[in-house]
Amino acid sequence: MKKYWKKCYDWQAKYSKKVKIPIVILVAIICFSIAGYMFILYGGAIVVEKDKMILPAKTTVETTDGEILGEIYHQNRSLTEIEDIPEHVQQAFIAIEDRRFFQHGGIDLKSISRAIFKDIIARDKVEGASTITQQVVKNLFLTNDKTWMRKTKEAMAALYLERHYSKKQILELYLNDIYFGQGIYGIETAAQKYFSKPAKSLTVAEGALLAGMVKGPNGYSPVSQPDKALQRRNVVLKAMSESGMLSTKKRLQEQGKTLGLHMQKNKDRPWMDSYIDLVMKEAAANNQLSLEELKRGGYRIIANVDEQMQKIAYQAFHQDEYFPGNTDGVQGAFVLTKNTSNEILAVLGGRQFTYGDLNRAAIQRQPGSTMKPIAVYGPALMNDAYQPYTLLPDQKMAVKGYTVGNSDGRYDGYVSMYEAVIQSKNIAPVWLLDQVGIDRAKSYLDKMGIDIPDKGLAIALGGLSEGITPLQVADAYHTFANQGTYIKSSAISKIFDRDGQAIYQSKIKKKHVFSKQVAWDMTTMLETTVKSGTASAGDFSKALAGKTGTTQHPQAKGKTKDAWFAGYTPNFTAVIWMGYDHSDKQHYLQGGSSYPTALTKHILTEINKHQDMQAAFDQPENTEELPEPIHLPEIRDLRANTSFGGFSILQGKLSWEGSDDDRVVYRVYQETEGIPNKVGEITGKHEYTIKGFDLLGERRYFIVPYDPLTKLEGKRSEIVKMSF
Repeated sequence: MKKYWKKCYDWQAKYSKKVKIPIVILVAIICFSIAGYMFILYGGAIVVEKDKMILPAKTTVETTDGEILGEIYHQNRSLTEIEDIPEHVQQAFIAIEDRRFFQHGGIDLKSISRAIFKDIIARDKVEGASTITQQVVKNLFLTNDKTWMRKTKEAMAALYLERHYSKKQILELYLNDIYFGQGIYGIETAAQKYFSKPAKSLTVAEGALLAGMVKGPNGYSPVSQPDKALQRRNVVLKAMSESGMLSTKKRLQEQGKTLGLHMQKNKDRPWMDSYIDLVMKEAAANNQLSLEELKRGGYRIIANVDEQMQKIAYQAFHQDEYFPGNTDGVQGAFVLTKNTSNEILAVLGGRQFTYGDLNRAAIQRQPGSTMKPIAVYGPALMNDAYQPYTLLPDQKMAVKGYTVGNSDGRYDGYVSMYEAVIQSKNIAPVWLLDQVGIDRAKSYLDKMGIDIPDKGLAIALGGLSEGITPLQVADAYHTFANQGTYIKSSAISKIFDRDGQAIYQSKIKKKHVFSKQVAWDMTTMLETTVKSGTASAGDFSKALAGKTGTTQHPQAKGKTKDAWFAGYTPNFTAVIWMGYDHSDKQHYLQGGSSYPTALTKHILTEINKHQDMQAAFDQPENTEELPEPIHLPEIRDLRANTSFGGFSILQGKLSWEGSDDDRVVYRVYQETEGIPNKVGEITGKHEYTIKGFDLLGERRYFIVPYDPLTKLEGKRSEIVKMSF
């Protein structure tokens, strides 16, 4: 270009004095014209922004069966390839918008002249004046201002596209880009919206109807303007016939059809909002897919959700009786995972969650006593020095300066680990954590995806500086349900890009944390906790193990700030948190962990109606059964009788009211001066025979129940006298 201008300048300088001014002017005009033409011809590269040719497409969240659960987009557009668009549909758009599309080079002066003439005759705009290529340029690269410069840019870019892209590529871009009203972009989305079918299944009449809408999506809407839409469709069919794309007979047949709309109904799924929000968070965290990228990238995300379970939980969360707030605004979070995999089946981020809200399933909270099994008891049982019937202190005490008491104010002196779990004792786990070692306990938490900065004994009671999320709690309890193996749960199964290529597939990553025996022992203890311990609120007929948790409100004395239930069936792991987003002295729960416990059981009961759950846990191979705790009875109504036995031997018989548990051992003591004398013991029976004593003597006896599991004696009975 520089060489060209230099030659023009040199020629002008050499001959300007010898020729007349008109010739100089003519040459200058020719030079400028050639330069202008070359600028228009090659300047399109300046106008065309190739990144804008990658059309934004919606991302869909789908079930594993292909059902679309939600969509994320700036523009509601599903992309399709030109090969999947029937030829008669392509022809419909070409006939009405750019009849000479395959003949021109981007700008068609002949078509422009013909369009103007036909518009004058019909007194209406019956044929487009701009080429399809020009429309692509206008829609993608230019503003709507009507200036000569904009028209110049349009021509430049159109010529550029025609030189660098095939007609099929340009037509595909056009059909995917055009707007069809009601927020719908592209032929595929329009076909789904108006006819509930893919673009590849559109008939001639259906394709003509959509082609007719391009002129004015709202004015020719088949929904709001059906008569105009029908008339416009027939205009398109006539244009196809005049262009030789459709026979007269076929045209008349198609024009005789009704609009044939089969509108796709948008399903309102408010229960899915929480799950889709979690999907977006997980896509960003694990696959670096920002919300902005999801809104334009056209991904297909296959989610692990079970919509039925999600809906059941959503409906249950709207029952106010389960949320004991002192005022409006009490919130909750719910997580349900599948034990044998990494699938998150259901998630609720709040009671009335909508997009953009705080997803409370992923918000850190103080976990309260739900921390005890995962931070204390599980790690302790991995040490051979401890087993479920190891005795732990249960008395008011300070452990290395940390003072704590039981929430109910009751103390037994010593209690087995089993009983400490069932009754949610506080002193026992604090003492045990000190024995196990904080660093060792935290190493087990780390294996379960819980990384906390805390270094104090308050960890045992869930007194954390930052807290943990319901999702983390679910994964941790999932470890017990999965025979001691940790699996990080996931909301996403697969991700496909806009070209259908799989760019992510979830893999189950397992990490061994607890032995099968420890996991089974914890399951047994937590199942008893649900049956007769702190988690007994509510009803659920199938197998369930779990633990409650509460935190004291810092500003409202005696009130609850956070209430939890974390548990699992043989099939699923479930966690519920409830409380206020911001707690102050005017916002507190008027009830404790019995509410999330009862709510969890209600949800599981409803799920069980659709998917039958197991009635009992399966004991892992090569593990020993853990016997239930023995509750020592208070011996009542001790009676003594004497009689003659065989061969005139005097014998006495003691009898009493005891326990129905035939594992209880009853020790028989004779009171003597000094230390009582143990004369015998009997297991499971409520009588004992004493043989041979003096006719003139008197003896005094009492009974003491004994627990062979904990090696502890219970409260002794009253003394009874035996004489003849």
